[in-house]
Amino acid sequence: MKKVNKILILFITTLVLFVATICIGRVRIPLDIVAKCLYKGIFNGNVEVPYDTYVIIMSIRLPRACLAVLVGSSLAIAGAAFQALFHNPLVSSGILGISSGAGFGAALSIVLFSGTIFTPVFAFTFGVLAVALSYFVGRVYKNTTAITLVLGGTVISNIFSALLQLVKYTADPYNELPAITFWLMGSLSSTVSKDIILYSIPMVVGTIGLCLLGWNLNVLSMGDKEAKSLGINVTLNKILVIVFATMTTAGAVCVSGSVGWVGLVIPHISRMIIGTDNRVLMPTTILLGSSFLLVVDTICRTLTGAELPLGIITSLFGGPFFIYLLKKTKGANWQ
Repeated sequence: MKKVNKILILFITTLVLFVATICIGRVRIPLDIVAKCLYKGIFNGNVEVPYDTYVIIMSIRLPRACLAVLVGSSLAIAGAAFQALFHNPLVSSGILGISSGAGFGAALSIVLFSGTIFTPVFAFTFGVLAVALSYFVGRVYKNTTAITLVLGGTVISNIFSALLQLVKYTADPYNELPAITFWLMGSLSSTVSKDIILYSIPMVVGTIGLCLLGWNLNVLSMGDKEAKSLGINVTLNKILVIVFATMTTAGAVCVSGSVGWVGLVIPHISRMIIGTDNRVLMPTTILLGSSFLLVVDTICRTLTGAELPLGIITSLFGGPFFIYLLKKTKGANWQ
């Protein structure tokens, strides 16, 4: 099957899942009612719809579905970009410490302000700070290699993890500690429209930037020497990839919390479907990441009476898939 046809099928699948997740919930809403509500809310159509149903769709389910698409695609494409940049199949979107930094920022906000109004801001700020520190730690003699960047990210990630544990130790065990724990497990339950409008900006800009750098990533994945011989400014392109991937990941993590495995698993599945050419891999990863998180979020809010954190379901899927991937490659890419 041609790559264009595969991408088209994935696009249609994502669109179907997007509509389905709006229909599915504790209150099942027929497709025709959903269509009328969307027509009334988006195009200001003159149709009669039940008020309660309209509020559920336009104020809760539609913003949540949009955020699932944004978060899933952002984490997935960032993971794909980092895997190509670092030539490492184990790399995910949080490799440069962004998840640990964002987790510390969120926990600090919850403890200092006893609420969540500043949590996304603190999470975004400290996530970006962690990546910046990882980059400067990874610089060796005015040069930044893939291995030193990964090592720098590991060091900074462990430092912020220790700071996070310190904040959790000092937090109120009855109110603040449960809030920190739930945030770290990931959720889209606190979705509001202003979050989507504000934090979609870094996610969209970063995603577009990574898509435009598809050919450059192909060259960078050959190695620094080959890239220089082809006229690529290696340092500049590495910085651009890191900046755009950081924007997408920070924007996603600050509104959804820590959602593991998406940035690791989805790029591998995309390569199985479409191949390794980053020019088509990036759009494929966007669609597959969106579809995956739409399904996961629907499961989380409908499987039990109480909503499950996203991190639980993504880990239950990602862990077995990682084992399958290791068995399939026989560990060749890990040596």
